[in-house]
Amino acid sequence: MLETLLPILIFTALALAVIGAVRRMRLWRQGRPSRVNLLQGLAAMPRRYLVDLHHVVGRDKMISNTHVATAGGFVAAAVLMILVHGLGIANPLLGGLLLLASTSMFVGSLFVARRRLNPPARLSKGPWMRLPKSLMAFSLGVFLITLPTVGLLPQGLLEGGSSWLLALVLAGVVAWGLGEMFFGMTWGGPMKHAFAGALHLAFHRRAERFSTKKGGAGRSTGLKALNLEDEAAPLGVEKPADFTWNQLLGFDACVQCGRCEAVCPAFAAGQPLNPKKLIQDMVVGMAGGSDAAYAGSPYPGKPVGEHAGSPHGPIVALQGKALVDADTLWSCTTCRACVEECPMMIEHVDAIVDMRRHLTLERGKTPNKGAEVLDNLIATDNPGGFDPGSRLNWAADLNLPLMADLKQVDVLLWLGDGAFDMRNQRTLRALVKVLRAAEVDFAVLGTEERDSGDVARRLGDEATFQSLAKRNIATLAKYRFLQIVTCDPHSFHVLGNEYGELGGPDFNANYEVRHHSTFIAELFDAGRLTFAPWKGGSVTYHDPCYLGRYNGEYEAPRNVLKALGIEVKEMERSGFRSRCCGGGGGAPITDIPGERRIPDMRMNDVKESGAELVAVGCPQCTAMLEGVVDASAEVRDIAELVADALVERSADDVSGASRRTTASTTAEEVIV
Repeated sequence: MLETLLPILIFTALALAVIGAVRRMRLWRQGRPSRVNLLQGLAAMPRRYLVDLHHVVGRDKMISNTHVATAGGFVAAAVLMILVHGLGIANPLLGGLLLLASTSMFVGSLFVARRRLNPPARLSKGPWMRLPKSLMAFSLGVFLITLPTVGLLPQGLLEGGSSWLLALVLAGVVAWGLGEMFFGMTWGGPMKHAFAGALHLAFHRRAERFSTKKGGAGRSTGLKALNLEDEAAPLGVEKPADFTWNQLLGFDACVQCGRCEAVCPAFAAGQPLNPKKLIQDMVVGMAGGSDAAYAGSPYPGKPVGEHAGSPHGPIVALQGKALVDADTLWSCTTCRACVEECPMMIEHVDAIVDMRRHLTLERGKTPNKGAEVLDNLIATDNPGGFDPGSRLNWAADLNLPLMADLKQVDVLLWLGDGAFDMRNQRTLRALVKVLRAAEVDFAVLGTEERDSGDVARRLGDEATFQSLAKRNIATLAKYRFLQIVTCDPHSFHVLGNEYGELGGPDFNANYEVRHHSTFIAELFDAGRLTFAPWKGGSVTYHDPCYLGRYNGEYEAPRNVLKALGIEVKEMERSGFRSRCCGGGGGAPITDIPGERRIPDMRMNDVKESGAELVAVGCPQCTAMLEGVVDASAEVRDIAELVADALVERSADDVSGASRRTTASTTAEEVIV
């Protein structure tokens, strides 16, 4: 009986899976066109899955091993089952391999079941709670029906007579597993991510995120520019169908693990944002319907069942039920903690900024002080509305060299909009002191410098961003320098990663953009700086999002602190898991209320570390953390700590540093 039933079950499930796949692809294709290399993407998919995806999954060893056993066992068991029981290739070797694969899957499913006994709050429940049973049913059913194939049970045991009932039970168990694994993979259910996720890795919107060499995933964090000259192109995303088709595919790949939810600062602060639910709402909009079936954590303060939408309906409705509320989009700090943790490599921040662009450019709906800041940027080239001619007032006594006078220097010091902020002016003065102590050949643009445009772009005003960027690019093109150094990670990121798309392929070819912590670390390594021993209290370091997660720089600031003689007391959330200060993405400007403030939570992290001082490397982080009432620790920029520790070098030190620099330059010339 099983010899007849099994091929019917297997190929029926496969046929339904194919029909479901076609249906699913039609949903994705509602999105706008996006160029991909189909063959190259499919060929790269195994490596992206086994290396890049597991580079993220592997951060939790237990889950990683569970995934390898369960997913690897399923893929092998599915292929072998089709050969052995579908096509009737009853080879003992294939049968033995099928037993091993189904055993691996069953063991993995036990760990999945254990995790679901008392699941963490971030995990979606509902249909996901049945997944361990379905995995067990598939693996156990396949194991039992394969035993006669390898001679561990008599071939006729499940045939004829009283054995028909047992055969039907086994067929039912296998059908249950096939329904979840094959049918559910393309029609919807807990296994949907397996199909969509594989194709998402193949046709990812940011193919440059994936490694081509040994060592794991790459880095691609710059926002994609809008083509403002194309009158037919939408200005941002108004409806789900305005996303590109591979963005919709990415949303459908969500496994609802809630890792993004667990690290989101806005969610932790009780603001109306949960990145997991946001992605699920995009899936709802893509297919049409409401969020009533959502089985995970809601947006704080917004119960499930209030949101609905359709592929061609507005995401943020002017009236009636909306797919997403505007406050949800404006709560995001763009810190990329969600993207960094996502095992499916979904780009939450890109989607949020795309939707913000529509609200800002098409509707003019930027909340609170957003419109005022954007108007200031247009009128005065800085978000505070200050007189552009006063950009260097803080340095009247420093006699800073100007690019307009020198034309060519080694280092261009980019001041950033912090030049108008009294607190950040102390950091800039400290940095100037450090550069002069190291005898760096530098200059500033002075009144020629405009805001980098970071705030405008994160608030969705792509037009103002591009205007500022193009004017800055034209100014930079007038002069010659080797490096841009800035103490602002936001300017560092925009200049290094986002101007290139507007300035042509050669924009960054002639110089590098450096954060001041990286540059100071290099100056110390070259022997151009000497420090007095640290005599202060205990110190921790706060990783700025736009320096760390956006640009992968975690070591240089710590190396500087080590050079000062400081042993850093790391916070529990540091490095790539550092908690955002709440200052990015225009969040202090849009100011969406929550149950608590993000900088308060971060300063509580500092308090728990026991540190008396928190070192930072970003003017926005400094402002946010210093704004915490009754803070337990002092906030100082790395440049300030270095400037305070400077020791005047002797003539021998200067001579030795000069020889090392000359030798290094000569070696580079030889290599070239």
